[in-house]
Amino acid sequence: MARTGRLAKVLFLSQAARYGEGMNDKTPKGARIAKVLARAGVASRREAERMIEAGRVAINGHTIDSPALNVSATDRITVDGMPLAEPEPPRLWLYHKPAGLVTTTRDEKGRPTVFDNLPEDMPRVMSIGRLDLNSEGLLLLTNDGEIKRRLELPATGWLRKYRVRVKGRPDDAMMAPLREGLVVEGEKFRPMSVSIDRQQGANAWLTVALREGRNREIRRAMEAVGLSVNRLIRISYGPFQLRELKPGEVEEVKQRVVKDQLGLNDAPRPKVLRPRRNLPARRR
Repeated sequence: MARTGRLAKVLFLSQAARYGEGMNDKTPKGARIAKVLARAGVASRREAERMIEAGRVAINGHTIDSPALNVSATDRITVDGMPLAEPEPPRLWLYHKPAGLVTTTRDEKGRPTVFDNLPEDMPRVMSIGRLDLNSEGLLLLTNDGEIKRRLELPATGWLRKYRVRVKGRPDDAMMAPLREGLVVEGEKFRPMSVSIDRQQGANAWLTVALREGRNREIRRAMEAVGLSVNRLIRISYGPFQLRELKPGEVEEVKQRVVKDQLGLNDAPRPKVLRPRRNLPARRR
């Protein structure tokens, strides 16, 4: 019994050294550490998990390496040695992404990013979903990792609409596989809503709507039926509309819309911000 007691004490001490005083790996009551970091706007939940695994997060002075841990309001959390700030109220912005920007915080090829071109007085934000380099239009931004996660989940099922210009002369027979759902390179695409708006010389304008956007899904689907996309503009994401927002401009979502559509607390009044010009990239 004495030996068993000593082993239990050693185990308890090793857990305390790893997780902090009073903490262990039994996930006590509270919130998951990655969720807390996401709500504080540090990163998305997945990115927060990678930061934890890299040893950048400490709780009560002890570095952790696993996200399988709950924390409470009394725990002291630091990221890269800096105390975790109090979470700001959840906020949401509409951004008109111009073509030629990548939707990532850092680009290994040194290409300009969405985040390099945001207005100077924007807080740290994350994108909800992505638009590829040559695509443009509505991109949702948030300071809250939980909003990002919620709106990216396929279960959310929000309709995304695009204006698509293709080279060729599409007709309803050509659009049928898209409306029924097709398989491209072994990947199954869900049925899309496609309408042919008008023919303009060698090009045609389409309106395409889908509920689960995969990587370059519209471009790949159009190529599969013999059409080449030469312009793609997202005009809506669920209830949020691009409307008259100009390329590079940001508009904070109105308080009423935030409350009605996301069930969140009141947000600050919206304002339109102009893009920065010739400013160095910010570290995020």
